[in-house]
Amino acid sequence: MSSAKSASIRGAALPGPDASAVFSRLFLVLVVAGAVGAAMLAVFDATRPVRLDISLVARLCGLEGGFAVTVLVLLMSRAPFLERGIGADQMARWHGVLGRVAIIAIVVHAVGATAAWAIARGISFGASVGEVLVMPGLVEATVATFLLLGVGAVSARAARRRLRYEVWHALHLTTYLAIALSFSHELAGPDLAGRPAAQMAWGCLYTLSFALLLRYRVLAPLLQLWRHRMRVVSIVPEGKDVVSIIVRGCHLDELRAESGQFFRWRFLTRATWPAAHPFSLSAPPSQDFLRLTVKSVGDGTALLHQLRPGVRVSAEGPYGAMTERRRRRAGILLIAGGVGITPMRSLFETVHRGDGTLTLLYRASTTAELVFRDELEAIAAERDAELIYLVGSSSEPANAMTPANLLRLVPDMTERDVYMCASPRFAAAAQEALLAAGLPRRRLHQEEFVF
Repeated sequence: MSSAKSASIRGAALPGPDASAVFSRLFLVLVVAGAVGAAMLAVFDATRPVRLDISLVARLCGLEGGFAVTVLVLLMSRAPFLERGIGADQMARWHGVLGRVAIIAIVVHAVGATAAWAIARGISFGASVGEVLVMPGLVEATVATFLLLGVGAVSARAARRRLRYEVWHALHLTTYLAIALSFSHELAGPDLAGRPAAQMAWGCLYTLSFALLLRYRVLAPLLQLWRHRMRVVSIVPEGKDVVSIIVRGCHLDELRAESGQFFRWRFLTRATWPAAHPFSLSAPPSQDFLRLTVKSVGDGTALLHQLRPGVRVSAEGPYGAMTERRRRRAGILLIAGGVGITPMRSLFETVHRGDGTLTLLYRASTTAELVFRDELEAIAAERDAELIYLVGSSSEPANAMTPANLLRLVPDMTERDVYMCASPRFAAAAQEALLAAGLPRRRLHQEEFVF
Protein backbone atom coordinates (compact mmCIF):
# COMPACT_ATOMS: atom_id res chain seq x y z
CA MET A 1 0.00 0.00 0.00
CA SER A 2 1.23 3.50 -0.81
CA SER A 3 -0.17 6.99 -0.97
CA ALA A 4 0.76 10.34 -2.51
CA LYS A 5 -0.35 13.86 -1.68
CA SER A 6 0.40 17.47 -2.71
CA ALA A 7 -1.25 20.97 -3.37
CA SER A 8 -5.02 21.22 -3.35
CA ILE A 9 -7.31 22.58 -6.06
CA ARG A 10 -9.97 24.76 -4.45
CA GLY A 11 -12.93 26.82 -5.48
CA ALA A 12 -14.73 24.45 -7.88
CA ALA A 13 -18.48 24.41 -7.47
CA LEU A 14 -19.98 21.17 -6.24
CA PRO A 15 -22.63 19.83 -8.65
CA GLY A 16 -26.13 19.35 -7.31
CA PRO A 17 -27.70 15.94 -6.98
CA ASP A 18 -28.54 14.27 -10.30
CA ALA A 19 -32.03 13.28 -11.39
CA SER A 20 -31.18 9.67 -12.32
CA ALA A 21 -33.16 8.15 -9.44
CA VAL A 22 -36.22 10.28 -10.28
CA PHE A 23 -35.90 9.42 -13.98
CA SER A 24 -35.65 5.69 -13.19
CA ARG A 25 -38.76 5.80 -11.02
CA LEU A 26 -40.69 7.76 -13.64
CA PHE A 27 -39.71 5.28 -16.33
CA LEU A 28 -40.83 2.36 -14.15
CA VAL A 29 -44.14 4.11 -13.43
CA LEU A 30 -44.75 4.51 -17.18
CA VAL A 31 -43.86 0.87 -17.83
CA VAL A 32 -46.20 -0.34 -15.08
CA ALA A 33 -48.97 1.93 -16.39
CA GLY A 34 -48.48 0.49 -19.87
CA ALA A 35 -48.59 -3.07 -18.53
CA VAL A 36 -51.82 -2.31 -16.66
CA GLY A 37 -53.30 -0.76 -19.81
CA ALA A 38 -52.39 -3.87 -21.83
CA ALA A 39 -54.07 -6.09 -19.22
CA MET A 40 -57.23 -4.00 -19.36
CA LEU A 41 -57.63 -4.88 -23.04
CA ALA A 42 -58.15 -8.51 -22.05
CA VAL A 43 -60.14 -7.96 -18.86
CA PHE A 44 -62.63 -5.35 -20.11
CA ASP A 45 -64.19 -6.79 -23.22
CA ALA A 46 -67.84 -6.05 -23.88
CA THR A 47 -68.15 -8.93 -26.35
CA ARG A 48 -67.65 -11.65 -23.74
CA PRO A 49 -68.03 -12.05 -19.96
CA VAL A 50 -64.93 -11.81 -17.81
CA ARG A 51 -64.12 -15.29 -16.57
CA LEU A 52 -60.86 -16.40 -14.96
CA ASP A 53 -60.03 -19.41 -17.10
CA ILE A 54 -57.18 -20.66 -19.25
CA SER A 55 -58.32 -18.49 -22.16
CA LEU A 56 -58.09 -15.29 -20.11
CA VAL A 57 -54.66 -16.28 -18.74
CA ALA A 58 -53.43 -16.96 -22.28
CA ARG A 59 -54.72 -13.62 -23.55
CA LEU A 60 -53.25 -11.70 -20.61
CA CYS A 61 -49.85 -13.35 -21.12
CA GLY A 62 -49.97 -12.62 -24.85
CA LEU A 63 -50.66 -8.93 -24.31
CA GLU A 64 -48.10 -8.57 -21.53
CA GLY A 65 -45.49 -10.46 -23.55
CA GLY A 66 -46.10 -8.20 -26.55
CA PHE A 67 -45.89 -5.08 -24.41
CA ALA A 68 -42.70 -6.33 -22.71
CA VAL A 69 -41.11 -6.75 -26.13
CA THR A 70 -41.65 -3.06 -26.93
CA VAL A 71 -39.96 -2.08 -23.67
CA LEU A 72 -37.07 -4.42 -24.49
CA VAL A 73 -36.62 -2.71 -27.85
CA LEU A 74 -36.70 0.66 -26.11
CA LEU A 75 -34.01 -0.49 -23.66
CA MET A 76 -31.89 -1.73 -26.58
CA SER A 77 -32.29 1.52 -28.53
CA ARG A 78 -29.38 3.25 -26.73
CA ALA A 79 -31.36 6.47 -26.66
CA PRO A 80 -29.22 9.04 -24.79
CA PHE A 81 -32.03 10.13 -22.47
CA LEU A 82 -32.26 6.53 -21.22
CA GLU A 83 -28.51 5.85 -21.09
CA ARG A 84 -27.81 9.01 -19.13
CA GLY A 85 -30.99 9.13 -17.10
CA ILE A 86 -30.97 5.50 -15.96
CA GLY A 87 -27.47 4.19 -16.63
CA ALA A 88 -26.18 1.27 -18.69
CA ASP A 89 -25.86 -1.06 -15.69
CA GLN A 90 -29.45 -0.51 -14.53
CA MET A 91 -30.81 -0.93 -18.04
CA ALA A 92 -28.80 -4.13 -18.49
CA ARG A 93 -30.37 -5.57 -15.34
CA TRP A 94 -33.86 -4.53 -16.44
CA HIS A 95 -33.20 -5.94 -19.90
CA GLY A 96 -32.21 -9.32 -18.46
CA VAL A 97 -35.18 -9.55 -16.10
CA LEU A 98 -37.72 -8.28 -18.63
CA GLY A 99 -36.36 -10.59 -21.32
CA ARG A 100 -37.03 -13.62 -19.14
CA VAL A 101 -40.49 -12.31 -18.22
CA ALA A 102 -41.35 -11.75 -21.90
CA ILE A 103 -40.26 -15.23 -22.97
CA ILE A 104 -42.16 -16.92 -20.12
CA ALA A 105 -45.30 -14.87 -20.89
CA ILE A 106 -45.14 -15.70 -24.60
CA VAL A 107 -44.66 -19.42 -23.97
CA VAL A 108 -47.55 -19.48 -21.47
CA HIS A 109 -49.66 -17.63 -24.03
CA ALA A 110 -48.86 -20.13 -26.79
CA VAL A 111 -49.50 -23.20 -24.64
CA GLY A 112 -52.56 -21.70 -22.92
CA ALA A 113 -54.20 -20.50 -26.16
CA THR A 114 -53.70 -23.91 -27.77
CA ALA A 115 -55.11 -25.66 -24.70
CA ALA A 116 -58.12 -23.30 -24.65
CA TRP A 117 -58.80 -24.07 -28.31
CA ALA A 118 -58.61 -27.81 -27.58
CA ILE A 119 -61.12 -27.45 -24.71
CA ALA A 120 -63.49 -25.35 -26.82
CA ARG A 121 -63.36 -27.83 -29.70
CA GLY A 122 -63.41 -30.94 -27.52
CA ILE A 123 -60.26 -32.34 -29.14
CA SER A 124 -56.81 -33.33 -27.91
CA PHE A 125 -54.01 -30.81 -27.40
CA GLY A 126 -52.01 -32.40 -30.21
CA ALA A 127 -54.90 -32.18 -32.65
CA SER A 128 -55.50 -28.56 -31.71
CA VAL A 129 -51.92 -27.66 -32.64
CA GLY A 130 -52.62 -28.58 -36.26
CA GLU A 131 -55.81 -26.52 -36.34
CA VAL A 132 -54.21 -23.49 -34.67
CA LEU A 133 -51.24 -23.36 -37.03
CA VAL A 134 -53.42 -22.87 -40.10
CA MET A 135 -54.84 -19.64 -38.66
CA PRO A 136 -53.50 -16.36 -40.16
CA GLY A 137 -50.10 -15.35 -38.78
CA LEU A 138 -49.74 -18.34 -36.45
CA VAL A 139 -46.90 -20.05 -38.34
CA GLU A 140 -44.89 -16.82 -38.23
CA ALA A 141 -45.73 -16.33 -34.55
CA THR A 142 -44.59 -19.90 -33.79
CA VAL A 143 -41.29 -19.32 -35.57
CA ALA A 144 -40.90 -16.08 -33.59
CA THR A 145 -41.50 -17.94 -30.31
CA PHE A 146 -38.80 -20.49 -31.09
CA LEU A 147 -36.39 -17.71 -32.09
CA LEU A 148 -36.98 -15.96 -28.75
CA LEU A 149 -36.46 -19.25 -26.90
CA GLY A 150 -33.15 -19.65 -28.74
CA VAL A 151 -32.05 -16.11 -27.85
CA GLY A 152 -32.99 -16.77 -24.22
CA ALA A 153 -30.97 -19.99 -24.22
CA VAL A 154 -27.77 -18.43 -25.59
CA SER A 155 -28.17 -15.47 -23.21
CA ALA A 156 -28.08 -17.68 -20.13
CA ARG A 157 -24.87 -17.07 -18.20
CA ALA A 158 -23.49 -20.59 -18.65
CA ALA A 159 -24.08 -20.57 -22.41
CA ARG A 160 -22.82 -17.03 -22.89
CA ARG A 161 -19.48 -17.84 -21.25
CA ARG A 162 -18.89 -20.49 -23.93
CA LEU A 163 -19.69 -18.24 -26.88
CA ARG A 164 -17.55 -15.60 -28.51
CA TYR A 165 -19.04 -12.16 -28.06
CA GLU A 166 -19.41 -11.72 -31.83
CA VAL A 167 -21.37 -14.99 -32.14
CA TRP A 168 -23.60 -14.16 -29.17
CA HIS A 169 -24.26 -10.68 -30.54
CA ALA A 170 -25.24 -12.00 -33.99
CA LEU A 171 -27.64 -14.52 -32.46
CA HIS A 172 -29.12 -11.85 -30.21
CA LEU A 173 -30.02 -9.74 -33.25
CA THR A 174 -32.54 -12.39 -34.32
CA THR A 175 -34.77 -10.87 -31.63
CA TYR A 176 -35.72 -8.18 -34.15
CA LEU A 177 -36.73 -10.82 -36.71
CA ALA A 178 -38.86 -12.55 -34.08
CA ILE A 179 -40.63 -9.29 -33.23
CA ALA A 180 -41.34 -8.57 -36.89
CA LEU A 181 -42.75 -12.08 -37.45
CA SER A 182 -45.09 -11.85 -34.48
CA PHE A 183 -46.48 -8.36 -35.10
CA SER A 184 -49.29 -9.31 -37.50
CA HIS A 185 -50.49 -12.01 -35.09
CA GLU A 186 -50.67 -9.46 -32.28
CA LEU A 187 -52.83 -7.05 -34.29
CA ALA A 188 -55.13 -9.91 -35.39
CA GLY A 189 -55.48 -11.33 -31.87
CA PRO A 190 -58.87 -11.40 -30.13
CA ASP A 191 -58.04 -8.45 -27.86
CA LEU A 192 -56.98 -6.04 -30.62
CA ALA A 193 -59.00 -7.18 -33.63
CA GLY A 194 -62.06 -5.00 -34.12
CA ARG A 195 -60.64 -2.25 -31.89
CA PRO A 196 -59.15 0.37 -34.23
CA ALA A 197 -58.06 2.68 -31.40
CA ALA A 198 -56.28 -0.13 -29.57
CA GLN A 199 -54.63 -1.35 -32.79
CA MET A 200 -53.47 2.18 -33.57
CA ALA A 201 -52.03 2.66 -30.06
CA TRP A 202 -50.30 -0.73 -30.22
CA GLY A 203 -48.84 0.08 -33.63
CA CYS A 204 -47.66 3.49 -32.44
CA LEU A 205 -45.95 1.90 -29.45
CA TYR A 206 -44.01 -0.48 -31.70
CA THR A 207 -43.28 2.29 -34.20
CA LEU A 208 -41.87 4.58 -31.49
CA SER A 209 -39.65 1.84 -30.06
CA PHE A 210 -38.24 0.84 -33.44
CA ALA A 211 -37.88 4.47 -34.54
CA LEU A 212 -35.65 5.14 -31.51
CA LEU A 213 -33.72 1.95 -32.25
CA LEU A 214 -33.16 2.99 -35.86
CA ARG A 215 -32.28 6.56 -34.88
CA TYR A 216 -29.68 5.73 -32.26
CA ARG A 217 -28.28 2.34 -33.29
CA VAL A 218 -28.14 2.83 -37.05
CA LEU A 219 -28.37 6.49 -38.09
CA ALA A 220 -26.45 8.04 -35.16
CA PRO A 221 -23.27 5.95 -35.71
CA LEU A 222 -23.34 6.72 -39.43
CA LEU A 223 -23.76 10.44 -38.77
CA GLN A 224 -20.97 10.42 -36.20
CA LEU A 225 -18.70 8.52 -38.59
CA TRP A 226 -19.24 11.19 -41.24
CA ARG A 227 -19.12 14.20 -38.90
CA HIS A 228 -16.19 13.29 -36.65
CA ARG A 229 -14.04 11.21 -39.04
CA MET A 230 -12.25 9.37 -36.28
CA ARG A 231 -9.08 7.42 -36.96
CA VAL A 232 -6.59 5.52 -34.85
CA VAL A 233 -3.50 7.63 -34.24
CA SER A 234 -1.40 5.26 -32.15
CA ILE A 235 -1.39 2.13 -30.01
CA VAL A 236 0.44 2.58 -26.70
CA PRO A 237 1.43 -0.42 -24.51
CA GLU A 238 0.33 0.18 -20.91
CA GLY A 239 1.20 -3.12 -19.25
CA LYS A 240 0.71 -6.86 -19.55
CA ASP A 241 -1.92 -7.48 -22.26
CA VAL A 242 -3.11 -3.85 -21.99
CA VAL A 243 -2.86 -1.11 -24.63
CA SER A 244 -4.27 2.37 -25.01
CA ILE A 245 -5.75 3.32 -28.37
CA ILE A 246 -5.49 7.02 -29.21
CA VAL A 247 -8.21 8.21 -31.57
CA ARG A 248 -8.18 11.51 -33.39
CA GLY A 249 -11.23 13.19 -34.93
CA CYS A 250 -12.95 16.44 -35.84
CA HIS A 251 -15.36 18.43 -33.67
CA LEU A 252 -15.09 15.95 -30.80
CA ASP A 253 -16.24 18.64 -28.36
CA GLU A 254 -19.69 18.36 -29.96
CA LEU A 255 -20.00 14.87 -28.46
CA ARG A 256 -20.13 16.44 -24.98
CA ALA A 257 -18.40 13.42 -23.51
CA GLU A 258 -17.59 13.43 -19.80
CA SER A 259 -15.10 11.60 -17.63
CA GLY A 260 -16.59 8.31 -16.46
CA GLN A 261 -18.51 7.73 -19.70
CA PHE A 262 -17.93 5.15 -22.40
CA PHE A 263 -18.43 4.65 -26.12
CA ARG A 264 -19.20 1.54 -28.12
CA TRP A 265 -16.24 1.39 -30.47
CA ARG A 266 -16.25 -0.25 -33.89
CA PHE A 267 -12.89 -0.41 -35.66
CA LEU A 268 -13.42 -0.64 -39.40
CA THR A 269 -11.04 -3.38 -40.48
CA ARG A 270 -12.03 -6.65 -42.14
CA ALA A 271 -11.51 -8.59 -38.91
CA THR A 272 -12.95 -6.15 -36.37
CA TRP A 273 -15.86 -4.27 -37.99
CA PRO A 274 -18.70 -6.73 -37.10
CA ALA A 275 -18.56 -6.10 -33.34
CA ALA A 276 -18.86 -2.89 -31.32
CA HIS A 277 -17.16 -3.09 -27.91
CA PRO A 278 -17.93 -0.84 -24.90
CA PHE A 279 -14.79 0.81 -23.53
CA SER A 280 -14.57 3.76 -21.14
CA LEU A 281 -12.55 6.88 -21.80
CA SER A 282 -9.28 6.41 -19.92
CA ALA A 283 -8.35 10.09 -20.16
CA PRO A 284 -10.47 13.25 -20.11
CA PRO A 285 -11.96 13.91 -23.57
CA SER A 286 -10.49 16.75 -25.60
CA GLN A 287 -11.51 18.60 -28.73
CA ASP A 288 -9.23 16.51 -30.97
CA PHE A 289 -8.38 13.26 -29.18
CA LEU A 290 -10.04 10.44 -27.26
CA ARG A 291 -8.25 7.63 -25.44
CA LEU A 292 -9.58 4.18 -24.63
CA THR A 293 -7.69 1.36 -22.97
CA VAL A 294 -8.19 -2.31 -23.82
CA LYS A 295 -7.12 -5.48 -22.05
CA SER A 296 -6.83 -8.63 -24.15
CA VAL A 297 -9.36 -11.04 -22.65
CA GLY A 298 -10.50 -12.91 -25.77
CA ASP A 299 -10.24 -13.13 -29.54
CA GLY A 300 -12.12 -9.88 -30.16
CA THR A 301 -10.06 -7.70 -27.83
CA ALA A 302 -6.82 -9.40 -28.91
CA LEU A 303 -7.51 -8.23 -32.47
CA LEU A 304 -7.73 -4.63 -31.24
CA HIS A 305 -4.14 -4.88 -30.00
CA GLN A 306 -3.10 -5.43 -33.62
CA LEU A 307 -4.69 -2.27 -35.02
CA ARG A 308 -2.54 0.09 -37.02
CA PRO A 309 -2.61 3.90 -37.26
CA GLY A 310 -5.05 5.17 -39.86
CA VAL A 311 -7.86 2.69 -39.17
CA ARG A 312 -11.24 4.41 -39.33
CA VAL A 313 -13.34 4.30 -36.16
CA SER A 314 -17.10 4.41 -35.60
CA ALA A 315 -17.95 5.40 -32.02
CA GLU A 316 -21.49 5.24 -30.60
CA GLY A 317 -21.99 7.45 -27.61
CA PRO A 318 -21.11 8.85 -25.24
CA TYR A 319 -23.08 6.63 -22.86
CA GLY A 320 -23.18 6.10 -19.15
CA ALA A 321 -24.37 7.94 -16.06
CA MET A 322 -21.31 7.29 -13.88
CA THR A 323 -20.28 10.93 -14.07
CA GLU A 324 -20.01 13.81 -11.64
CA ARG A 325 -23.71 14.51 -12.25
CA ARG A 326 -24.49 11.75 -9.73
CA ARG A 327 -22.40 13.33 -7.02
CA ARG A 328 -24.08 14.26 -3.74
CA ARG A 329 -21.21 14.87 -1.28
CA ALA A 330 -18.00 16.89 -1.27
CA GLY A 331 -15.76 13.88 -0.58
CA ILE A 332 -15.21 11.21 -3.22
CA LEU A 333 -13.80 7.68 -3.10
CA LEU A 334 -12.93 6.01 -6.42
CA ILE A 335 -12.51 2.23 -6.36
CA ALA A 336 -10.92 0.42 -9.30
CA GLY A 337 -10.12 -3.23 -9.85
CA GLY A 338 -7.78 -4.31 -12.65
CA VAL A 339 -8.57 -2.70 -15.99
CA GLY A 340 -11.58 -1.05 -14.28
CA ILE A 341 -9.10 1.75 -13.63
CA THR A 342 -9.96 3.28 -17.01
CA PRO A 343 -12.99 5.43 -16.07
CA MET A 344 -11.60 5.99 -12.56
CA ARG A 345 -8.35 7.40 -13.95
CA SER A 346 -10.34 9.93 -16.00
CA LEU A 347 -12.49 10.91 -13.01
CA PHE A 348 -9.42 11.09 -10.77
CA GLU A 349 -8.02 13.85 -12.97
CA THR A 350 -11.16 15.88 -13.56
CA VAL A 351 -13.63 15.52 -10.69
CA HIS A 352 -14.07 18.80 -8.78
CA ARG A 353 -12.22 18.84 -5.50
CA GLY A 354 -13.91 21.84 -3.95
CA ASP A 355 -13.43 21.48 -0.19
CA GLY A 356 -13.79 17.72 -0.30
CA THR A 357 -11.32 14.87 -0.12
CA LEU A 358 -10.43 12.69 -3.10
CA THR A 359 -9.14 9.13 -2.80
CA LEU A 360 -8.46 6.46 -5.41
CA LEU A 361 -8.31 2.86 -4.16
CA TYR A 362 -6.72 0.64 -6.83
CA ARG A 363 -6.74 -3.17 -6.52
CA ALA A 364 -4.45 -5.41 -8.60
CA SER A 365 -3.05 -8.92 -8.24
CA THR A 366 0.54 -7.88 -9.02
CA THR A 367 2.49 -4.67 -9.39
CA ALA A 368 2.91 -5.42 -13.10
CA GLU A 369 -0.88 -5.19 -13.51
CA LEU A 370 -1.06 -1.60 -12.24
CA VAL A 371 -1.99 0.47 -15.28
CA PHE A 372 -1.25 4.22 -15.56
CA ARG A 373 0.85 4.13 -12.38
CA ASP A 374 3.03 7.10 -13.34
CA GLU A 375 0.01 9.12 -14.48
CA LEU A 376 -1.95 8.36 -11.33
CA GLU A 377 0.89 9.35 -9.03
CA ALA A 378 1.41 12.60 -10.95
CA ILE A 379 -2.31 13.41 -10.68
CA ALA A 380 -2.32 12.58 -6.96
CA ALA A 381 0.65 14.86 -6.36
CA GLU A 382 -0.83 17.72 -8.38
CA ARG A 383 -4.30 17.51 -6.83
CA ASP A 384 -3.35 16.73 -3.21
CA ALA A 385 -5.32 13.51 -3.60
CA GLU A 386 -4.76 10.16 -1.92
CA LEU A 387 -3.76 7.12 -3.97
CA ILE A 388 -3.97 3.72 -2.30
CA TYR A 389 -2.73 0.51 -3.94
CA LEU A 390 -3.94 -2.88 -2.80
CA VAL A 391 -1.59 -5.33 -4.47
CA GLY A 392 -1.37 -9.06 -3.91
CA SER A 393 -3.58 -12.05 -3.33
CA SER A 394 -7.19 -11.43 -2.35
CA SER A 395 -6.68 -13.96 0.46
CA GLU A 396 -4.30 -11.59 2.23
CA PRO A 397 -6.10 -9.86 5.14
CA ALA A 398 -4.84 -6.41 4.08
CA ASN A 399 -6.51 -6.83 0.67
CA ALA A 400 -9.84 -8.19 1.87
CA MET A 401 -12.99 -6.32 0.88
CA THR A 402 -14.50 -6.12 4.37
CA PRO A 403 -16.18 -3.19 6.14
CA ALA A 404 -13.41 -3.06 8.75
CA ASN A 405 -10.64 -3.02 6.17
CA LEU A 406 -12.28 -0.36 4.02
CA LEU A 407 -12.93 1.84 7.05
CA ARG A 408 -9.29 1.38 8.08
CA LEU A 409 -8.13 2.57 4.67
CA VAL A 410 -10.70 5.37 4.26
CA PRO A 411 -12.19 6.18 7.70
CA ASP A 412 -14.77 8.69 6.39
CA MET A 413 -15.86 6.71 3.34
CA THR A 414 -19.50 6.50 4.48
CA GLU A 415 -19.64 10.30 4.25
CA ARG A 416 -18.49 10.33 0.63
CA ASP A 417 -19.76 9.44 -2.81
CA VAL A 418 -18.21 6.19 -4.03
CA TYR A 419 -17.57 5.44 -7.71
CA MET A 420 -16.52 1.91 -8.63
CA CYS A 421 -15.49 -0.06 -11.71
CA ALA A 422 -14.14 -3.60 -11.39
CA SER A 423 -14.75 -7.22 -12.29
CA PRO A 424 -18.17 -8.57 -11.24
CA ARG A 425 -16.67 -10.67 -8.44
CA PHE A 426 -14.61 -7.86 -6.94
CA ALA A 427 -17.41 -5.32 -7.41
CA ALA A 428 -19.90 -7.58 -5.63
CA ALA A 429 -17.57 -8.06 -2.64
CA ALA A 430 -16.76 -4.36 -2.44
CA GLN A 431 -20.42 -3.36 -2.73
CA GLU A 432 -21.40 -5.72 0.08
CA ALA A 433 -18.65 -4.33 2.30
CA LEU A 434 -19.48 -0.70 1.52
CA LEU A 435 -23.17 -1.10 2.28
CA ALA A 436 -22.46 -3.13 5.41
CA ALA A 437 -20.16 -0.33 6.60
CA GLY A 438 -23.05 2.13 6.36
CA LEU A 439 -22.68 3.74 2.93
CA PRO A 440 -26.16 4.66 1.60
CA ARG A 441 -26.94 2.79 -1.63
CA ARG A 442 -27.79 6.03 -3.43
CA ARG A 443 -24.18 7.22 -3.02
CA LEU A 444 -22.63 4.13 -4.63
CA HIS A 445 -22.22 4.64 -8.39
CA GLN A 446 -21.14 1.83 -10.72
CA GLU A 447 -21.85 0.49 -14.17
CA GLU A 448 -21.31 -2.77 -16.02
CA PHE A 449 -21.23 -2.48 -19.80
CA VAL A 450 -22.93 -5.73 -20.78
CA PHE A 451 -25.32 -5.04 -23.76
